[in-house]
Amino acid sequence: MEYILDHPVAVSIGTEKYKCTVEWRNGKFIADEPEFTGGKDLGPDPYTLLLSSLGSCTLATLRMYIDRKGWDIPQIAVAVNMFFKQENEKRITVIDRDLNFISAVTDEQRERLTQIARVCPVSKILEGEIEVRTFAYASEDIEKTHRYTNGDVTVEWRPELCKHAARCATQLPQVFNPGAKPWINTDGATSKEIIEQVGRCPTGALRMAK
Repeated sequence: MEYILDHPVAVSIGTEKYKCTVEWRNGKFIADEPEFTGGKDLGPDPYTLLLSSLGSCTLATLRMYIDRKGWDIPQIAVAVNMFFKQENEKRITVIDRDLNFISAVTDEQRERLTQIARVCPVSKILEGEIEVRTFAYASEDIEKTHRYTNGDVTVEWRPELCKHAARCATQLPQVFNPGAKPWINTDGATSKEIIEQVGRCPTGALRMAK
């Protein structure tokens, strides 16, 4: 298994309703709920974030295609919204995506770009099979720590946080071998390689000791 992101999106909330801090690889932003649901509307709500993902992915995919074709289409916009409908016992989510070709395009270009929009990566995720896995841990789990050192660097492993498929074992097996005891051999690679691999751990189960 290979995660798309080297570091997971991390979201936290305190007592302020319903302000969430979202941390991504290059910074932070606030997500919130609108005032009519009890929030303060300080940032995009979850539905807005979902639709923004589809909208931005659509436009990035179209821009890549347009540039590859060498077409003179300097600007495109998209509006995205959603609603729910009930069909028998099943609740259906319908997302409407409206492409706006602000620049002049031919009928052929319009048709082709509409086709490309339908297969952007986020579209394929939303229209495919999705499995959401949830793992829960408490702060006290972090205290259960094993340490492995080569004298230069020390790797800390928190087994209670180790919930996912072993990316470390597939990408640096000479160091991380679940079938061995101990399973971490810090003499199996350079300190630089170990540090880089530990940094890819998506759960925080592995980290470098300070």
